[in-house]
Amino acid sequence: MAFVASASLLPFNRIFGGGKKWNQLFPGYSTRLRVGPSGLSKFRTCSFASAATGGKAGGALTEISQADETPRIFSWPHNKRPRVCILGGGFGGLYTALRLESLVWPDDKKPQVLLVDQSERFVFKPMLYELLSGEVDAWEIAPLFSELLANTGVEFVQDRVKLLHPSDHWGTNGPKQSSCGGTVLLESGLLIEYDWLVLALGAEAKLDIVPGALEFALPFSTLEDACKVDKKLRALERKNFGKGSLIRVAVVGCGYSGVELAATVSERLQDRGIVQAINVETTICPTAPTGNREAALKVLSSRKVQLLLGYFVRCIQRVSDVEASAEASADATGIREGKDIAECNSEKYVLELQPAERGLESQILEADLVLWTVGSKALLPELEPCDKPHELPLNARGQAETDETLQVKGHPRIFALGDSSALRDPTGRLLPATAQVAFQQADFAGWNLWAAINQRPLLPFRFQNLGEMMTLGRNDAAISPSFIEGLTLEGAIGHAARKIAYLIRLPTDEHRFKVGLSWFAKSAIDSVATVQSTITKVLSGS
Repeated sequence: MAFVASASLLPFNRIFGGGKKWNQLFPGYSTRLRVGPSGLSKFRTCSFASAATGGKAGGALTEISQADETPRIFSWPHNKRPRVCILGGGFGGLYTALRLESLVWPDDKKPQVLLVDQSERFVFKPMLYELLSGEVDAWEIAPLFSELLANTGVEFVQDRVKLLHPSDHWGTNGPKQSSCGGTVLLESGLLIEYDWLVLALGAEAKLDIVPGALEFALPFSTLEDACKVDKKLRALERKNFGKGSLIRVAVVGCGYSGVELAATVSERLQDRGIVQAINVETTICPTAPTGNREAALKVLSSRKVQLLLGYFVRCIQRVSDVEASAEASADATGIREGKDIAECNSEKYVLELQPAERGLESQILEADLVLWTVGSKALLPELEPCDKPHELPLNARGQAETDETLQVKGHPRIFALGDSSALRDPTGRLLPATAQVAFQQADFAGWNLWAAINQRPLLPFRFQNLGEMMTLGRNDAAISPSFIEGLTLEGAIGHAARKIAYLIRLPTDEHRFKVGLSWFAKSAIDSVATVQSTITKVLSGS
Protein backbone atom coordinates (compact mmCIF):
# COMPACT_ATOMS: atom_id res chain seq x y z
CA MET A 1 0.00 0.00 0.00
CA ALA A 2 1.06 3.58 -0.38
CA PHE A 3 -0.30 7.01 0.40
CA VAL A 4 0.22 10.24 -1.47
CA ALA A 5 -0.69 13.62 -0.03
CA SER A 6 -1.26 16.75 -2.09
CA ALA A 7 -1.87 20.43 -1.51
CA SER A 8 -5.29 20.75 -3.10
CA LEU A 9 -8.26 18.62 -4.08
CA LEU A 10 -8.25 16.96 -7.46
CA PRO A 11 -10.74 18.77 -9.72
CA PHE A 12 -13.37 16.54 -11.22
CA ASN A 13 -12.73 17.62 -14.80
CA ARG A 14 -9.20 16.24 -14.36
CA ILE A 15 -10.45 13.06 -12.71
CA PHE A 16 -12.61 12.33 -15.70
CA GLY A 17 -9.90 13.16 -18.18
CA GLY A 18 -10.28 9.80 -19.93
CA GLY A 19 -7.13 7.82 -20.65
CA LYS A 20 -4.82 10.01 -18.57
CA LYS A 21 -2.47 8.41 -16.09
CA TRP A 22 -2.69 9.14 -12.41
CA ASN A 23 0.54 11.13 -12.43
CA GLN A 24 -0.93 13.27 -15.18
CA LEU A 25 -3.97 13.85 -13.03
CA PHE A 26 -1.71 14.94 -10.13
CA PRO A 27 1.04 17.07 -11.71
CA GLY A 28 3.87 18.23 -9.50
CA TYR A 29 3.43 15.62 -6.79
CA SER A 30 6.55 15.32 -4.68
CA THR A 31 5.10 14.53 -1.24
CA ARG A 32 4.67 10.79 -0.91
CA LEU A 33 3.70 8.36 1.81
CA ARG A 34 4.60 4.73 1.34
CA VAL A 35 3.10 1.76 3.13
CA GLY A 36 4.73 -1.65 3.21
CA PRO A 37 8.28 -2.80 2.57
CA SER A 38 8.10 -2.99 -1.19
CA GLY A 39 5.55 -0.39 -2.17
CA LEU A 40 2.83 -1.34 -4.61
CA SER A 41 2.76 -3.77 -7.46
CA LYS A 42 0.25 -3.85 -10.28
CA PHE A 43 -3.39 -3.20 -9.59
CA ARG A 44 -5.41 -6.26 -8.62
CA THR A 45 -9.11 -6.90 -8.76
CA CYS A 46 -10.79 -6.18 -5.43
CA SER A 47 -13.93 -7.59 -3.86
CA PHE A 48 -16.71 -5.04 -3.74
CA ALA A 49 -19.75 -5.03 -1.46
CA SER A 50 -22.71 -6.30 -3.42
CA ALA A 51 -25.88 -8.26 -2.94
CA ALA A 52 -23.94 -11.46 -3.57
CA THR A 53 -21.43 -10.76 -0.83
CA GLY A 54 -23.78 -9.30 1.69
CA GLY A 55 -22.98 -5.70 0.78
CA LYS A 56 -25.46 -2.87 0.37
CA ALA A 57 -27.16 -1.64 -2.73
CA GLY A 58 -26.22 1.79 -3.90
CA GLY A 59 -22.43 1.44 -3.92
CA ALA A 60 -22.52 0.96 -7.67
CA LEU A 61 -19.21 0.34 -9.35
CA THR A 62 -18.54 0.37 -13.07
CA GLU A 63 -16.64 -2.66 -14.34
CA ILE A 64 -13.49 -1.56 -16.13
CA SER A 65 -10.64 -3.77 -17.22
CA GLN A 66 -7.61 -4.03 -14.99
CA ALA A 67 -5.44 -2.52 -17.68
CA ASP A 68 -7.45 0.72 -17.70
CA GLU A 69 -5.40 3.33 -15.87
CA THR A 70 -8.25 5.83 -15.48
CA PRO A 71 -9.54 5.84 -11.88
CA ARG A 72 -13.12 4.65 -11.44
CA ILE A 73 -15.26 6.84 -9.23
CA PHE A 74 -17.04 5.23 -6.31
CA SER A 75 -20.73 6.13 -6.51
CA TRP A 76 -22.16 7.15 -3.15
CA PRO A 77 -25.92 6.44 -2.85
CA HIS A 78 -26.87 10.02 -1.84
CA ASN A 79 -25.57 13.29 -3.19
CA LYS A 80 -26.22 15.48 -0.16
CA ARG A 81 -25.60 13.30 2.88
CA PRO A 82 -22.10 13.37 4.45
CA ARG A 83 -19.62 10.76 3.21
CA VAL A 84 -17.39 9.04 5.76
CA CYS A 85 -14.58 6.79 4.50
CA ILE A 86 -12.91 4.52 7.08
CA LEU A 87 -9.59 2.96 6.13
CA GLY A 88 -8.90 -0.18 8.14
CA GLY A 89 -11.33 -2.68 9.64
CA GLY A 90 -9.69 -3.54 12.95
CA PHE A 91 -10.85 -2.48 16.40
CA GLY A 92 -10.50 1.19 15.49
CA GLY A 93 -12.13 1.16 12.05
CA LEU A 94 -14.93 -1.38 12.43
CA TYR A 95 -16.01 -0.18 15.85
CA THR A 96 -16.05 3.45 14.63
CA ALA A 97 -18.35 2.39 11.79
CA LEU A 98 -20.66 0.55 14.19
CA ARG A 99 -20.65 3.52 16.58
CA LEU A 100 -21.71 5.85 13.77
CA GLU A 101 -24.50 3.44 12.91
CA SER A 102 -25.79 3.36 16.51
CA LEU A 103 -26.07 7.16 16.96
CA VAL A 104 -29.25 9.15 16.38
CA TRP A 105 -28.96 11.43 13.35
CA PRO A 106 -31.13 14.07 11.69
CA ASP A 107 -32.43 12.60 8.43
CA ASP A 108 -30.33 14.87 6.24
CA LYS A 109 -27.19 14.49 8.36
CA LYS A 110 -26.88 10.72 8.76
CA PRO A 111 -23.60 9.89 7.01
CA GLN A 112 -22.95 7.32 4.36
CA VAL A 113 -20.19 5.10 5.74
CA LEU A 114 -17.72 3.13 3.62
CA LEU A 115 -15.30 0.71 5.31
CA VAL A 116 -12.18 -0.35 3.39
CA ASP A 117 -9.95 -3.23 4.45
CA GLN A 118 -7.52 -5.52 2.63
CA SER A 119 -9.03 -8.60 4.30
CA GLU A 120 -12.55 -9.97 4.06
CA ARG A 121 -12.60 -10.70 7.80
CA PHE A 122 -12.46 -8.74 11.01
CA VAL A 123 -9.96 -10.35 13.39
CA PHE A 124 -10.32 -10.25 17.17
CA LYS A 125 -6.56 -10.33 17.65
CA PRO A 126 -6.37 -10.86 21.45
CA MET A 127 -7.80 -14.36 20.92
CA LEU A 128 -5.53 -15.55 18.12
CA TYR A 129 -3.67 -17.69 20.67
CA GLU A 130 -6.81 -19.77 21.19
CA LEU A 131 -6.60 -20.85 17.56
CA LEU A 132 -3.31 -22.60 18.33
CA SER A 133 -4.74 -24.30 21.42
CA GLY A 134 -7.89 -25.36 19.54
CA GLU A 135 -10.11 -23.59 22.04
CA VAL A 136 -11.92 -21.45 19.44
CA ASP A 137 -12.85 -21.81 15.80
CA ALA A 138 -11.77 -19.28 13.19
CA TRP A 139 -15.30 -18.04 12.50
CA GLU A 140 -15.74 -17.12 16.16
CA ILE A 141 -12.86 -14.64 16.27
CA ALA A 142 -12.60 -13.81 12.56
CA PRO A 143 -16.12 -13.22 11.18
CA LEU A 144 -16.71 -11.87 7.68
CA PHE A 145 -17.26 -8.14 7.36
CA SER A 146 -20.22 -8.88 5.09
CA GLU A 147 -21.90 -10.79 7.92
CA LEU A 148 -21.13 -8.22 10.61
CA LEU A 149 -22.42 -5.34 8.48
CA ALA A 150 -25.36 -7.17 6.89
CA ASN A 151 -28.00 -5.37 8.99
CA THR A 152 -26.35 -1.95 8.92
CA GLY A 153 -26.05 0.89 6.45
CA VAL A 154 -22.27 0.52 6.31
CA GLU A 155 -20.82 -0.52 2.96
CA PHE A 156 -17.66 -2.59 2.72
CA VAL A 157 -14.95 -2.74 0.06
CA GLN A 158 -12.14 -5.27 0.20
CA ASP A 159 -9.10 -3.54 -1.24
CA ARG A 160 -5.75 -1.93 -0.40
CA VAL A 161 -5.13 1.80 -0.12
CA LYS A 162 -2.77 3.20 -2.71
CA LEU A 163 -2.94 7.00 -2.63
CA LEU A 164 -4.36 9.54 -0.23
CA HIS A 165 -5.15 13.06 -1.39
CA PRO A 166 -6.46 15.24 1.49
CA SER A 167 -7.68 18.75 0.76
CA ASP A 168 -8.68 19.95 4.22
CA HIS A 169 -5.29 21.12 5.49
CA TRP A 170 -5.14 24.44 7.28
CA GLY A 171 -3.93 27.43 5.30
CA THR A 172 -2.35 30.55 6.71
CA ASN A 173 -5.75 32.18 7.15
CA GLY A 174 -7.69 29.17 8.39
CA PRO A 175 -9.02 26.05 6.72
CA LYS A 176 -9.23 26.01 2.96
CA GLN A 177 -12.74 25.83 1.62
CA SER A 178 -13.53 22.78 -0.48
CA SER A 179 -16.52 20.77 -1.55
CA CYS A 180 -15.08 17.67 0.15
CA GLY A 181 -12.33 16.49 2.44
CA GLY A 182 -10.26 14.73 -0.20
CA THR A 183 -9.93 11.53 -2.19
CA VAL A 184 -8.57 8.02 -1.67
CA LEU A 185 -7.32 5.85 -4.52
CA LEU A 186 -7.38 2.08 -4.00
CA GLU A 187 -5.11 -0.47 -5.65
CA SER A 188 -7.91 -1.67 -7.90
CA GLY A 189 -8.21 1.81 -9.42
CA LEU A 190 -11.32 2.79 -7.47
CA LEU A 191 -11.34 6.47 -6.48
CA ILE A 192 -13.31 7.45 -3.38
CA GLU A 193 -14.26 11.04 -2.67
CA TYR A 194 -14.94 11.65 1.02
CA ASP A 195 -16.08 14.41 3.34
CA TRP A 196 -14.60 12.80 6.47
CA LEU A 197 -11.78 10.27 6.70
CA VAL A 198 -10.82 7.86 9.49
CA LEU A 199 -7.30 6.39 9.45
CA ALA A 200 -7.28 3.08 11.31
CA LEU A 201 -4.92 0.98 9.21
CA GLY A 202 -3.19 -0.72 12.13
CA ALA A 203 0.39 -1.94 12.09
CA GLU A 204 2.43 -4.89 10.88
CA ALA A 205 5.29 -6.88 12.36
CA LYS A 206 8.75 -5.36 11.94
CA LEU A 207 11.04 -8.21 10.89
CA ASP A 208 13.77 -6.36 9.02
CA ILE A 209 15.68 -5.26 12.12
CA VAL A 210 17.62 -8.54 12.46
CA PRO A 211 19.35 -10.39 9.60
CA GLY A 212 17.42 -13.54 8.74
CA ALA A 213 14.27 -12.68 10.67
CA LEU A 214 12.33 -11.67 7.57
CA GLU A 215 13.22 -14.93 5.79
CA PHE A 216 13.03 -17.47 8.61
CA ALA A 217 10.89 -16.12 11.48
CA LEU A 218 7.10 -16.17 11.62
CA PRO A 219 5.25 -13.17 13.11
CA PHE A 220 2.04 -13.58 15.08
CA SER A 221 -0.24 -10.60 14.60
CA THR A 222 -2.79 -11.56 11.91
CA LEU A 223 -5.15 -14.42 11.15
CA GLU A 224 -2.85 -15.48 8.33
CA ASP A 225 0.09 -15.53 10.75
CA ALA A 226 -1.82 -17.71 13.21
CA CYS A 227 -2.80 -20.15 10.45
CA LYS A 228 0.82 -20.40 9.26
CA VAL A 229 2.07 -21.08 12.77
CA ASP A 230 -0.63 -23.69 13.35
CA LYS A 231 0.18 -25.37 10.02
CA LYS A 232 3.90 -25.42 10.84
CA LEU A 233 3.26 -26.91 14.30
CA ARG A 234 1.02 -29.60 12.81
CA ALA A 235 3.71 -30.51 10.30
CA LEU A 236 6.32 -30.76 13.05
CA GLU A 237 3.98 -32.82 15.23
CA ARG A 238 3.36 -35.27 12.38
CA LYS A 239 7.03 -35.48 11.52
CA ASN A 240 8.11 -36.15 15.11
CA PHE A 241 5.23 -38.47 15.98
CA GLY A 242 6.54 -41.61 17.63
CA LYS A 243 10.12 -40.36 17.55
CA GLY A 244 12.32 -39.47 20.47
CA SER A 245 13.38 -36.08 19.09
CA LEU A 246 11.83 -32.96 20.57
CA ILE A 247 10.27 -30.05 18.69
CA ARG A 248 12.24 -26.92 19.51
CA VAL A 249 10.45 -23.57 19.31
CA ALA A 250 12.14 -20.21 19.87
CA VAL A 251 9.96 -17.23 20.80
CA VAL A 252 11.67 -13.86 20.33
CA GLY A 253 10.29 -11.28 22.73
CA CYS A 254 8.75 -11.64 26.18
CA GLY A 255 6.19 -8.89 26.19
CA TYR A 256 2.53 -9.84 26.49
CA SER A 257 2.41 -11.38 23.01
CA GLY A 258 5.60 -13.40 23.45
CA VAL A 259 4.62 -14.72 26.88
CA GLU A 260 1.10 -15.67 25.76
CA LEU A 261 2.54 -17.39 22.69
CA ALA A 262 5.18 -19.27 24.71
CA ALA A 263 2.58 -20.43 27.25
CA THR A 264 0.17 -21.57 24.53
CA VAL A 265 2.76 -23.42 22.43
CA SER A 266 4.37 -25.10 25.46
CA GLU A 267 1.00 -26.36 26.64
CA ARG A 268 0.23 -27.68 23.16
CA LEU A 269 3.56 -29.51 22.78
CA GLN A 270 3.78 -30.71 26.41
CA ASP A 271 6.58 -33.30 26.67
CA ARG A 272 7.03 -33.43 22.89
CA GLY A 273 8.77 -30.08 22.65
CA ILE A 274 10.91 -27.38 24.21
CA VAL A 275 10.03 -23.68 24.11
CA GLN A 276 12.78 -21.10 24.58
CA ALA A 277 11.73 -17.47 25.10
CA ILE A 278 14.29 -14.72 24.42
CA ASN A 279 14.04 -11.19 25.75
CA VAL A 280 16.42 -8.23 25.78
CA GLU A 281 15.00 -7.15 29.15
CA THR A 282 15.96 -9.04 32.28
CA THR A 283 12.32 -9.67 33.12
CA ILE A 284 9.20 -10.70 31.23
CA CYS A 285 6.34 -8.26 30.59
CA PRO A 286 8.18 -5.31 32.17
CA THR A 287 5.16 -2.98 31.89
CA ALA A 288 2.61 -5.52 33.18
CA PRO A 289 1.07 -5.43 36.66
CA THR A 290 3.05 -7.43 39.19
CA GLY A 291 0.25 -9.98 39.61
CA ASN A 292 0.11 -10.78 35.90
CA ARG A 293 3.89 -11.10 35.68
CA GLU A 294 4.10 -13.43 38.66
CA ALA A 295 1.23 -15.59 37.37
CA ALA A 296 2.94 -15.85 33.98
CA LEU A 297 6.30 -16.78 35.52
CA LYS A 298 4.64 -19.51 37.55
CA VAL A 299 2.94 -21.01 34.49
CA LEU A 300 6.03 -20.80 32.28
CA SER A 301 8.12 -22.46 34.99
CA SER A 302 5.62 -25.29 35.44
CA ARG A 303 5.71 -25.97 31.69
CA LYS A 304 9.51 -25.87 31.62
CA VAL A 305 9.74 -22.90 29.25
CA GLN A 306 13.37 -21.82 29.12
CA LEU A 307 13.72 -18.06 29.64
CA LEU A 308 16.79 -16.44 28.07
CA LEU A 309 16.60 -12.96 29.57
CA GLY A 310 19.07 -10.18 28.86
CA TYR A 311 19.78 -11.34 25.29
CA PHE A 312 19.03 -9.97 21.85
CA VAL A 313 19.04 -11.94 18.61
CA ARG A 314 22.02 -11.03 16.45
CA CYS A 315 20.98 -13.05 13.41
CA ILE A 316 18.97 -16.08 12.27
CA GLN A 317 20.31 -18.61 9.79
CA ARG A 318 19.15 -21.86 8.30
CA VAL A 319 21.12 -24.88 9.47
CA SER A 320 21.77 -26.01 5.90
CA ASP A 321 23.25 -22.60 5.08
CA VAL A 322 25.54 -22.78 8.10
CA GLU A 323 26.64 -26.30 7.15
CA ALA A 324 27.20 -25.27 3.55
CA SER A 325 29.36 -22.37 4.70
CA ALA A 326 31.36 -24.73 6.92
CA GLU A 327 31.78 -27.20 4.05
CA ALA A 328 32.99 -24.44 1.73
CA SER A 329 35.47 -23.32 4.35
CA ALA A 330 36.67 -26.92 4.79
CA ASP A 331 37.12 -27.32 1.05
CA ALA A 332 39.16 -24.14 0.92
CA THR A 333 41.51 -25.44 3.62
CA GLY A 334 41.57 -29.00 2.33
CA ILE A 335 39.82 -30.34 5.44
CA ARG A 336 36.43 -32.02 5.05
CA GLU A 337 34.48 -34.13 7.51
CA GLY A 338 32.58 -37.12 6.25
CA LYS A 339 29.10 -35.61 6.49
CA ASP A 340 26.70 -35.17 3.61
CA ILE A 341 25.11 -31.75 3.51
CA ALA A 342 21.96 -33.31 2.09
CA GLU A 343 21.40 -35.02 5.43
CA CYS A 344 20.97 -31.64 7.14
CA ASN A 345 17.44 -30.62 7.93
CA SER A 346 16.85 -27.39 6.03
CA GLU A 347 13.86 -26.64 8.26
CA LYS A 348 16.04 -26.12 11.30
CA TYR A 349 17.37 -22.69 12.20
CA VAL A 350 20.25 -21.27 14.21
CA LEU A 351 19.86 -18.16 16.35
CA GLU A 352 22.92 -16.25 17.50
CA LEU A 353 22.25 -14.53 20.83
CA GLN A 354 24.27 -11.57 22.05
CA PRO A 355 24.17 -10.52 25.71
CA ALA A 356 22.49 -7.21 26.50
CA GLU A 357 23.70 -7.35 30.10
CA ARG A 358 27.17 -7.71 31.58
CA GLY A 359 28.11 -11.10 32.93
CA LEU A 360 26.30 -13.06 30.22
CA GLU A 361 27.93 -15.03 27.43
CA SER A 362 26.89 -15.34 23.81
CA GLN A 363 24.74 -18.35 22.99
CA ILE A 364 23.75 -20.37 19.94
CA LEU A 365 20.25 -21.85 19.76
CA GLU A 366 18.84 -24.34 17.30
CA ALA A 367 15.10 -24.30 16.58
CA ASP A 368 12.57 -25.96 14.32
CA LEU A 369 10.34 -22.89 14.46
CA VAL A 370 11.12 -19.24 15.23
CA LEU A 371 8.24 -17.02 16.34
CA TRP A 372 8.77 -13.24 16.28
CA THR A 373 6.86 -10.88 18.59
CA VAL A 374 9.25 -7.92 18.79
CA GLY A 375 8.52 -4.58 17.20
CA SER A 376 5.86 -3.30 14.84
CA LYS A 377 5.51 -0.51 12.34
CA ALA A 378 2.44 1.55 11.58
CA LEU A 379 0.99 1.29 8.10
CA LEU A 380 1.12 5.07 7.93
CA PRO A 381 4.71 5.57 6.76
CA GLU A 382 7.33 8.28 6.91
CA LEU A 383 7.00 11.29 4.66
CA GLU A 384 9.74 11.91 2.14
CA PRO A 385 11.45 15.34 2.34
CA CYS A 386 10.12 17.90 -0.14
CA ASP A 387 9.83 21.62 -0.69
CA LYS A 388 6.12 21.69 0.14
CA PRO A 389 4.79 21.62 3.70
CA HIS A 390 4.13 18.14 5.06
CA GLU A 391 0.54 17.12 4.45
CA LEU A 392 0.25 14.70 7.36
CA PRO A 393 2.33 15.22 10.51
CA LEU A 394 3.99 11.90 11.35
CA ASN A 395 6.14 10.91 14.29
CA ALA A 396 9.28 8.78 14.14
CA ARG A 397 7.17 5.61 14.24
CA GLY A 398 5.20 6.67 11.16
CA GLN A 399 2.04 7.44 13.14
CA ALA A 400 -0.12 10.49 12.49
CA GLU A 401 0.09 13.17 15.16
CA THR A 402 -3.37 13.89 16.52
CA ASP A 403 -4.84 16.32 18.99
CA GLU A 404 -6.91 15.21 21.97
CA THR A 405 -10.07 15.01 19.85
CA LEU A 406 -8.35 12.38 17.63
CA GLN A 407 -8.21 14.80 14.69
CA VAL A 408 -4.96 14.76 12.73
CA LYS A 409 -3.16 18.01 13.45
CA GLY A 410 -3.82 20.49 10.66
CA HIS A 411 -6.56 18.31 9.15
CA PRO A 412 -9.99 18.96 10.68
CA ARG A 413 -11.66 16.35 8.45
CA ILE A 414 -9.29 13.46 9.20
CA PHE A 415 -9.37 11.36 12.36
CA ALA A 416 -6.71 8.80 13.28
CA LEU A 417 -6.82 6.12 15.95
CA GLY A 418 -5.24 2.89 17.07
CA ASP A 419 -1.80 2.11 15.62
CA SER A 420 -2.28 4.91 13.06
CA SER A 421 -2.42 7.55 15.78
CA ALA A 422 0.27 9.11 17.96
CA LEU A 423 -1.72 10.38 20.93
CA ARG A 424 -0.24 11.22 24.30
CA ASP A 425 -1.79 10.96 27.73
CA PRO A 426 -1.82 13.95 30.15
CA THR A 427 1.68 12.97 31.35
CA GLY A 428 3.08 13.22 27.81
CA ARG A 429 3.52 9.48 27.25
CA LEU A 430 2.33 7.87 24.02
CA LEU A 431 -0.70 5.67 24.56
CA PRO A 432 0.08 1.97 24.02
CA ALA A 433 -0.97 0.31 20.79
CA THR A 434 -3.44 -2.09 22.40
CA ALA A 435 -6.93 -3.30 21.52
CA GLN A 436 -8.28 -1.60 24.66
CA VAL A 437 -7.01 1.81 23.51
CA ALA A 438 -8.33 1.37 19.96
CA PHE A 439 -11.71 0.20 21.23
CA GLN A 440 -12.15 3.27 23.42
CA GLN A 441 -10.87 5.60 20.70
CA ALA A 442 -13.43 4.21 18.27
CA ASP A 443 -16.21 5.23 20.62
CA PHE A 444 -14.86 8.79 20.82
CA ALA A 445 -14.12 8.97 17.08
CA GLY A 446 -17.70 8.01 16.27
CA TRP A 447 -19.08 10.60 18.68
CA ASN A 448 -16.72 13.34 17.47
CA LEU A 449 -17.66 12.66 13.86
CA TRP A 450 -21.28 13.09 14.89
CA ALA A 451 -20.38 16.33 16.66
CA ALA A 452 -18.34 17.66 13.73
CA ILE A 453 -21.06 16.86 11.18
CA ASN A 454 -23.71 18.48 13.39
CA GLN A 455 -21.44 21.42 14.25
CA ARG A 456 -21.24 20.59 17.94
CA PRO A 457 -18.18 20.77 20.23
CA LEU A 458 -15.85 17.78 20.03
CA LEU A 459 -14.90 15.79 23.13
CA PRO A 460 -11.28 15.27 24.20
CA PHE A 461 -10.29 11.62 24.41
CA ARG A 462 -9.31 10.30 27.81
CA PHE A 463 -8.08 6.73 28.04
CA GLN A 464 -9.42 4.73 30.99
CA ASN A 465 -7.23 1.75 31.82
CA LEU A 466 -9.67 -1.00 32.77
CA GLY A 467 -6.93 -3.48 33.59
CA GLU A 468 -4.80 -6.00 31.75
CA MET A 469 -5.49 -9.58 30.70
CA MET A 470 -3.36 -12.37 29.30
CA THR A 471 -4.04 -15.95 28.30
CA LEU A 472 -1.74 -18.67 29.62
CA GLY A 473 -3.37 -21.76 28.14
CA ARG A 474 -6.65 -23.59 27.58
CA ASN A 475 -7.79 -23.20 31.16
CA ASP A 476 -5.40 -20.59 32.46
CA ALA A 477 -5.19 -16.81 32.33
CA ALA A 478 -4.32 -13.79 34.46
CA ILE A 479 -6.40 -10.63 34.90
CA SER A 480 -5.47 -7.55 36.92
CA PRO A 481 -8.47 -5.18 36.95
CA SER A 482 -7.55 -1.54 37.52
CA PHE A 483 -10.50 -0.82 39.81
CA ILE A 484 -9.27 -3.18 42.57
CA GLU A 485 -5.74 -2.46 43.67
CA GLY A 486 -3.51 -5.54 43.87
CA LEU A 487 -6.15 -8.05 42.73
CA THR A 488 -5.15 -10.69 40.17
CA LEU A 489 -7.48 -13.43 38.96
CA GLU A 490 -5.50 -16.50 37.94
CA GLY A 491 -6.07 -20.00 36.64
CA ALA A 492 -9.55 -21.19 35.69
CA ILE A 493 -11.26 -18.15 37.26
CA GLY A 494 -9.07 -15.76 35.30
CA HIS A 495 -9.64 -17.79 32.16
CA ALA A 496 -13.43 -17.64 32.51
CA ALA A 497 -13.40 -13.92 33.33
CA ARG A 498 -11.22 -13.17 30.31
CA LYS A 499 -13.50 -15.06 27.93
CA ILE A 500 -16.58 -13.30 29.29
CA ALA A 501 -14.89 -9.91 28.95
CA TYR A 502 -13.93 -10.63 25.34
CA LEU A 503 -17.37 -12.06 24.54
CA ILE A 504 -18.85 -8.72 25.60
CA ARG A 505 -16.35 -6.91 23.36
CA LEU A 506 -17.28 -8.79 20.18
CA PRO A 507 -18.56 -6.37 17.53
CA THR A 508 -22.30 -7.13 17.16
CA ASP A 509 -25.12 -8.58 19.26
CA GLU A 510 -25.80 -11.29 16.69
CA HIS A 511 -22.19 -12.43 16.60
CA ARG A 512 -21.95 -12.34 20.40
CA PHE A 513 -25.03 -14.57 20.62
CA LYS A 514 -23.65 -17.12 18.14
CA VAL A 515 -20.23 -17.23 19.77
CA GLY A 516 -21.73 -17.41 23.25
CA LEU A 517 -23.79 -20.45 22.28
CA SER A 518 -20.77 -22.09 20.69
CA TRP A 519 -18.58 -21.53 23.75
CA PHE A 520 -21.32 -22.77 26.08
CA ALA A 521 -21.74 -25.96 24.01
CA LYS A 522 -17.98 -26.58 24.00
CA SER A 523 -17.80 -26.00 27.75
CA ALA A 524 -20.65 -28.44 28.33
CA ILE A 525 -18.98 -31.09 26.18
CA ASP A 526 -15.66 -30.62 27.99
CA SER A 527 -17.41 -30.92 31.36
CA VAL A 528 -19.13 -34.16 30.34
CA ALA A 529 -15.84 -35.56 29.06
CA THR A 530 -14.13 -34.64 32.34
CA VAL A 531 -16.85 -36.36 34.40
CA GLN A 532 -16.67 -39.47 32.23
CA SER A 533 -12.89 -39.57 32.57
CA THR A 534 -13.13 -39.22 36.35
CA ILE A 535 -15.73 -42.00 36.60
CA THR A 536 -13.62 -44.27 34.40
CA LYS A 537 -10.57 -43.72 36.61
CA VAL A 538 -12.56 -44.41 39.76
CA LEU A 539 -14.07 -47.61 38.36
CA SER A 540 -10.75 -48.85 37.02
CA GLY A 541 -9.13 -48.17 40.40
CA SER A 542 -11.76 -50.09 42.29
